[in-house]
Amino acid sequence: MVRAILVFLPLMALAQVTPDRLVRATEEPQNWLTYNGSYSSQRYSTLAQITPANAPTLRQEWVLQVRSLEKFETTPLVVDGIMYLTQAPNDVLAVDPLSGRVFWSYSYTPASSSRLCCGLVNRGLGILGDSLFMGTIDGHVVALDRVSGKVLWNISVAEPTLGYAITLAPLVIKDKVIVGTAGGEYGIRGFIAALDAKTGKEAWRFYTIPAPGEPGFAGWKGDSWKHGGASVWITGSYDPDTNLTYWGIGNPGPDYNDEERPGDNLYSDSVVALDADSGKLKWHFQFTPHDVWDYDSVQIPVLADIDWQGRARKAMFWANRNGFFYVLDRTTGEFLRGAPFSRVTWATGLDAKGRPMVDASKMPTREGVQVYPGVQGSTNWYSSSYSLSTKLFYIPTWANYWSIYTKFPIEYEAGQRFTGGAPRSEVPGLRRNLINTRAEVDGSGAITAIDPLTGEKKWEFPMTDVTDAGVLTTASDVLFAGGREGYFYALDARTGKQLWRAQLGGQVTSAPITYRVGARQFVAVAAGSALFTFALPE
Repeated sequence: MVRAILVFLPLMALAQVTPDRLVRATEEPQNWLTYNGSYSSQRYSTLAQITPANAPTLRQEWVLQVRSLEKFETTPLVVDGIMYLTQAPNDVLAVDPLSGRVFWSYSYTPASSSRLCCGLVNRGLGILGDSLFMGTIDGHVVALDRVSGKVLWNISVAEPTLGYAITLAPLVIKDKVIVGTAGGEYGIRGFIAALDAKTGKEAWRFYTIPAPGEPGFAGWKGDSWKHGGASVWITGSYDPDTNLTYWGIGNPGPDYNDEERPGDNLYSDSVVALDADSGKLKWHFQFTPHDVWDYDSVQIPVLADIDWQGRARKAMFWANRNGFFYVLDRTTGEFLRGAPFSRVTWATGLDAKGRPMVDASKMPTREGVQVYPGVQGSTNWYSSSYSLSTKLFYIPTWANYWSIYTKFPIEYEAGQRFTGGAPRSEVPGLRRNLINTRAEVDGSGAITAIDPLTGEKKWEFPMTDVTDAGVLTTASDVLFAGGREGYFYALDARTGKQLWRAQLGGQVTSAPITYRVGARQFVAVAAGSALFTFALPE
């Protein structure tokens, strides 16, 4: 349903968002054309009006209060003077980025049979031509006219009664809209699908768990592959030079009880590199083979061209939920470097090919075993950032965070949770807040800056509570981030020094963006149930 449609003639003259514009998104810093800002997913902007010197004068420009009380995890798009965003579970808003005025809104009513492990969330949109694309929690993809909000097509991709859902922002490549399916806790068989942008017709589908006879199947026993999870719930990246698109894959199922899946369980906990035209697998790298700690590798692949030990490399940076930071060659999947960026006890290190050396005493038991990092990982789906200015990689981190992992027998039942365990953790930050100590077991949040060429930690900005917020960096060496405490920060990207902060009154579970209208640079972030926008005084 479209509502609140307002006549706004400038919308009618908007330029087409062509595939070439998406490839060259970094050349349009006034816009934010994809979920991650560009295909490389660096979340780095060349806008530089806001600097470390003037950031302390940032002020709030406008606030958009949304109608949903679900988690507000959206990353808005800004395209030619119009902002587009989602509010959970599946509404789309077209907004004036100067004032927050709503031009139109579209409301989708998902099926009541939808099942999600972690809230009725939606993280954003894709765009091509004059069409916006949204995935829905009941497994549909909807195309809307970006001028009017009118539905162009609505295609069912997966069955919600079995636990399938789409929570990510679609990635548009050439003439295709690419999505993945959440639902790993319900025994789905995960997949990535590409739809024709004009019609919604499926162009290709890549299953993240091989079928019998296919490469990689050996790690599955009997029919366990049919319900092995390996979901995809965060947007991938794309390299136009190689025509490869990269996606992080979630945990195998059941999560904690591994008795029916004895091998590596490909392609769970992996990054897969797919040909964008055909969906054919070109290479994969598995971060956590035979995962029993729920260490989804559903993080965002960050792409950068670097000088690696005297040789030009097309690299991929990956801060993994399992506690290790990796550098891979994104053309071949070759492991280049890996090192922990937080406390890790489930493995003693990585071998020469990047395979973890697992500590067998840290496998889940009936009685329970304490493991670092805990079930939420050392980081999770929250966006990292790589600055082309500082050459540093910035990670939203859960530090000194653990869980007690248990397992129990479970049988697959369609549409029911299929985890085989119940990890528990001490509430992060609670003891510290009550008695003002820094007990290591509590866990806390931080922004961690590391040199990806050496793995060396350059600085860390601590928070009292853990963080679910992403990171943004700019060419003027300002870093923006938030946290569960409700603060939105501007930091010096070179030193980690706090430059400014604002209390938004609700936790930040999204990643900030920056854009320009006229001569002014703006920064926007979703927090609580509102979108906040800041700029320098005029």
